[in-house]
Amino acid sequence: MADELSRLKPVPGSQTARTRIGRGQGSGLGKTAGRGTKGQQARAGYTRRFGFEGGQMPLQRRLPKVGFRNYNKTDYEILNVSKLSGLPAGSTVDADSLKAAGIISRKGRDGVKLLGGGELTVKLVVRLAKVSSSARSKIEAAGGSVEDLA
Repeated sequence: MADELSRLKPVPGSQTARTRIGRGQGSGLGKTAGRGTKGQQARAGYTRRFGFEGGQMPLQRRLPKVGFRNYNKTDYEILNVSKLSGLPAGSTVDADSLKAAGIISRKGRDGVKLLGGGELTVKLVVRLAKVSSSARSKIEAAGGSVEDLA
């Protein structure tokens, strides 16, 4: 161990010289520069494409393909009328106001659908993409009105 800073040396083997490829026979990596002999990988500019396994059938082609994604599927955020009871009477209910009030976390690609679960006691004006018939009757029974957007 060094007893002075001026005598500090790196641990033997911790520092190795950079390998200088393609600098002649004396470098230890002359002639083919460590690339073997001939072939695609010996050429300049060679890059292996993603997923290539040397001609073996790639993993993404060996695995079974499962599932189906229906891109025509409707995507509504579902909501019951019982969640609207906490809103002030006479207010207008739409997707933006529900999100601002924290009642829904997302609007859904096709909007919000209101279902008839629970009871409603406050009078509201509802403007949503879809409203079920039971929800419509509960809103109208409470003195409110429903305007369909879709």
